Amino acid sequence: MRSSGVLMHVSSLHGDYSVGSFGKEAKEWIDTLVSGGFSYWQVLPFCMVDECNSPYKSYSAFGGNPYFIDLPTLKEKGYISESDLKRAKQKDKYLCEFERLLSERVDLLQKASLKFRENKQEYNKMLDFLSEHPDLADAAKFMALKSANGDLPWTKWTTDEVDEEDLLCWQFIEYEFFTEWQEIKAYANERGVKIIGDIPIYVAFDSCDVWANKSQFLLDEENKPSCVAGVPPDYFSEDGQLWGNPLYDWEKMEKDGFDWWQRRIKYMLTLFDGVRIDHFRGLESYWSIPADSTTAKAGKWVKGPGEKFVDKLREIAADKLIIAEDLGDITPEVNALLRYSGFPGMRVFQFAFLGDTNAPHLPHNYDKNCIAYTGTHDNNTLLGHVWEMSESDRARAFEYCNYSGNDWSQACEYIIKIMLESHADTVILPVQDLLVYGADTRMNTPGKAENNWRYRITKEQLDSIDMKKYKKLNELYSR
Repeated sequence: MRSSGVLMHVSSLHGDYSVGSFGKEAKEWIDTLVSGGFSYWQVLPFCMVDECNSPYKSYSAFGGNPYFIDLPTLKEKGYISESDLKRAKQKDKYLCEFERLLSERVDLLQKASLKFRENKQEYNKMLDFLSEHPDLADAAKFMALKSANGDLPWTKWTTDEVDEEDLLCWQFIEYEFFTEWQEIKAYANERGVKIIGDIPIYVAFDSCDVWANKSQFLLDEENKPSCVAGVPPDYFSEDGQLWGNPLYDWEKMEKDGFDWWQRRIKYMLTLFDGVRIDHFRGLESYWSIPADSTTAKAGKWVKGPGEKFVDKLREIAADKLIIAEDLGDITPEVNALLRYSGFPGMRVFQFAFLGDTNAPHLPHNYDKNCIAYTGTHDNNTLLGHVWEMSESDRARAFEYCNYSGNDWSQACEYIIKIMLESHADTVILPVQDLLVYGADTRMNTPGKAENNWRYRITKEQLDSIDMKKYKKLNELYSR
């Protein structure tokens, strides 16, 4: 069934408290999607962010981002005070205030957890919830242990005793996160909007996932990674990319029926109506780099779990949407695995004009079974991309879209139109492209450590989107 949607992370939602959250603004956003005829809201990973504020390297693949818990909702429940709200008011509505969040937010949530504990009925519900979700209970314990050990990596911990209030805080975070999000998801589903989540293929070494499941990873006798993840040198990077994540011991995982992955996917499909599997090609073969390497050049390709793992994914997902992120160095073997899976792959317009006149990312080459994007969270905005194209590539792209003018913002609208016309079952547009914003609103630049993930939309900007235009286009092209 033909459809369309918008990509915007929860952190980018407008609001008053330094970052987007599961509050009324999320419901307003869903109403906006409905008014434009969109049926999908795609988000980025919901886990805690790392020191660079990236949600793709987290302390837990299961645990929720505490920043998304809505402060006005906590006030309504009696867990924090009006003065707490006033102190938490943001100073900048255009960017996520990550430094402030890091220094203040968990302390405020700990204060809320102490009030929450006084509600015995809710407290007992939380304990029941954690007993039903042991991976979330582990995540809470892991974070409390990090606090008890001075935030050191788990390999350097000196105590396994946790502070009772720290543990309560993180248990409360997991429960409140899930409770608030389920209300938002239900609101979306009732209005015909489905939520697409995102699953990073790898996890961080200093994470609950490795700490609690050591046998599932390729670690040496000292519990250090023997080899790490990344990608080889390519058009975009002379040295490749050294991600540094520990690699899975796929042979051991296969022996227990990929149990850890089963738990992970099942839980994600309670949060979302479908998920994108990041770096799908790593399931066919992955780039394994010696742990002591300084670049990714020294790596080699190693066969992944392939069809056996895909079979398990299909079994778990049933009729839920699984998107295979099949970008990058894609071989015939990867394409064969994708065809075997039946999962839709990805097409990105910004990769359409890189010299290959028969590129799969050109809209006339889109398969029906694909998800087409103007760009992803790792790309420039569409307008920023058009601005940075070479003159010859830009002229070719404009000719392709039958645009003969000089207004590059208008050219972006022609590009969106031709994508909505395409055969692709689903077209996803980043919210910045609905607004035709430039590179200063880009979400992430891979390989750059600073000033990523900060973009936020304001209420005024959201209201300025011409949703009547998009509703007409969605109706015109049966989306």
